Amino acid sequence: MFTIDDLADRLGGYLPEEEIRQVRRAFYYAEQAHDGQRRRSGEPYVTHPLAVANILANMHMDHQSLMAAMLHDVIEDTSVTFEALAGQFGEPVALLVDGVSKLTQITFEDKTVAQAENFQKMVLAMSQDIRVIIVKLADRLHNMRTLGALRPEKKRRIARETLEIYARVANRLGINTIRVELEDLSFQALHPMRSERIKRAVTAARGNRRTLMREIQASLQNALERDQLPGSVIGRQKHLLSIYRKMRDQQKPFNELMDVFGFRIITDDVDSCYRILGVVHNLYKPVPGRFKDYIAIPKANGYQSLHTTLFGMNGMPIEVQIRTREMEAMANNGIAAHWLYKAGQTDRPIGAGSHARAREWVRGLLEMQRHAGNSLEFIEHVKNDLFPDDTYVFTPKGDIMELPRGATAVDFAYAVHTDVGNSCIACRIDRHLAPLSSPLESGQTVEVITAPGAKPNLAWLNFVTTAKARSAVRHYLKHQQRSESVTLGQRLLNKALSGLDSSLEQLPPRRLDTLAAELELEGGRDDLLESIGLGTRAAYSVAQSLLSDTTSTTAQQPKFSAKDGNVQAEQSGNSPMQVSGGNSMVTSYARCCHPLPGEPIMGHLSAGKGLVVHRQECSNITELASDPERVFPLTWADQVEGDFTVALRIEAQTQRGLIAELAELVTDAEANIERIGIEERDAHLAIVNLTLAVRDRIHLARIIKRMRNLLHVERITRVLS
Repeated sequence: MFTIDDLADRLGGYLPEEEIRQVRRAFYYAEQAHDGQRRRSGEPYVTHPLAVANILANMHMDHQSLMAAMLHDVIEDTSVTFEALAGQFGEPVALLVDGVSKLTQITFEDKTVAQAENFQKMVLAMSQDIRVIIVKLADRLHNMRTLGALRPEKKRRIARETLEIYARVANRLGINTIRVELEDLSFQALHPMRSERIKRAVTAARGNRRTLMREIQASLQNALERDQLPGSVIGRQKHLLSIYRKMRDQQKPFNELMDVFGFRIITDDVDSCYRILGVVHNLYKPVPGRFKDYIAIPKANGYQSLHTTLFGMNGMPIEVQIRTREMEAMANNGIAAHWLYKAGQTDRPIGAGSHARAREWVRGLLEMQRHAGNSLEFIEHVKNDLFPDDTYVFTPKGDIMELPRGATAVDFAYAVHTDVGNSCIACRIDRHLAPLSSPLESGQTVEVITAPGAKPNLAWLNFVTTAKARSAVRHYLKHQQRSESVTLGQRLLNKALSGLDSSLEQLPPRRLDTLAAELELEGGRDDLLESIGLGTRAAYSVAQSLLSDTTSTTAQQPKFSAKDGNVQAEQSGNSPMQVSGGNSMVTSYARCCHPLPGEPIMGHLSAGKGLVVHRQECSNITELASDPERVFPLTWADQVEGDFTVALRIEAQTQRGLIAELAELVTDAEANIERIGIEERDAHLAIVNLTLAVRDRIHLARIIKRMRNLLHVERITRVLS
């Protein structure tokens, strides 16, 4: 059994004696705290924190991380408090232990609010000290290694959450050694039979091609020695889950995947990397389009290497990775390499750049958390963000930015800064104007054009791919909706109060806040007005509540009656609320009747949607008139903005070019076609269903008049409910 003495011997290779003594003290403290506790396997519980510390020692983590690993279950599983730990080992270690303890209950089998909120705890803990997640990953790795004592269904649950979250976080932080083992152990727990068959096949294939591997390895090593280049060549093996995924996704048989020989060449410096690349390309012909330079443009998690694929002996593909020893440490340990010191140079940590990238990533997560409407939306963004890919684009100044594959100019704009994304209106890709929705490709130069007063568009959510862009657009639109809802709610409440011979100005200043508190609305008066504007609370009822403590009133509520299909208002002289058109998130125009400026209109407050405007003759508004608190007359403002949708049904003689002729006529009339469809009634008659965007009723009348002048048009009908 692995002991604290064994660990201390290993730590002697890179930690000073005083720090090793502190790690020993943490172990003895944990041993005493967990005295009498055992794991499901029957071993003393302290073997688990010791094993976790050993995993961190493999990555050469600092002594505080190792101490936290020893103590990570003490707060949760024993009577020891945070204060006691801080007194014994210092606040940094106690904070690490506290951060890891808060992550213990995280599960991701189902997307429930509680589980998503637990992930938010992880992000907060990571933001305070990134080592929290490294200790947690080591803890999860040892738990995965010892799954054997658990029930099958619990094994599968833990394996799923490990694969879905922890392995992806390890990948995002560049900790490849932990990621690979987590993935393979999860695969074995989820699909034990498939895992075992692939493992046996890999072992057999490795034995069959051992001689060939040695020959290729020797030829590469000899080529380096001939050119007097420093470097060691080692064989590279695929892990089980990687093989399984390629077989499944690429529909390739196992033998075809195993025909690819992988090698890694480790050298001293970057200059040698590129010189070795030339040597191997001279030895074997390179496969066109299969070279990637991750040294010049590192991956987001700090990974650096040269990748090339060669035609080997008898045309067999050979994949070669070329990197320095520092890059190898970064590839295996990622952000953990920040605490790994080079021998003889203890003043300069390896992986400082990776640490900075990780901190930047966590800061981005915190920004997404602030913008997300709820924890479920946040975890959706994060899961999207855990799939980094390698699309690299340039700013006009030549700076490199990494974005996921399929990212657009809007994603690029938000990656630069949230304010740039919110105000972008167009873009240039390689100096040419391009749509904002165009997917970007590596090597392109992207310039974003902004304008003061510009706003994000709801349609952007259909094509943005980065979590930051999606989160920022949703946040802005929600903020805009709230602002518009509060404004509409204030207008509706003032209208209701005027029917009761009062107004908001006449009420005591704090009356709205008091009523909001009585209704348990945390946001005060704005929450109350927003609920009115969104139609979830009736303005007249709120008006009565506001006046109940200030005046007694006998004013009658406005009444509505249906006569001859119209909704008639029986009001006490107060003027209808005005509608000015334009784009709004809380005012919409009914699709059943398509009201136009100039036509008599009514308003209906729909819960969650806000104000829906109908034509007064609409049959749907007649049915809704039984709820007088939500239906009321409206009028158009003197100046109306924007275009309005209208549907037409055109009966015309069938002839070639009919659609083109109608489209040309609509364009000449300064209108837009939103939708067009044609159906043939018989050999001579066709019906065209046309949806237009027009300014008002007069504009529509002018278009219909022009259409009627066409010889083959027999009848035009406006489609109404």
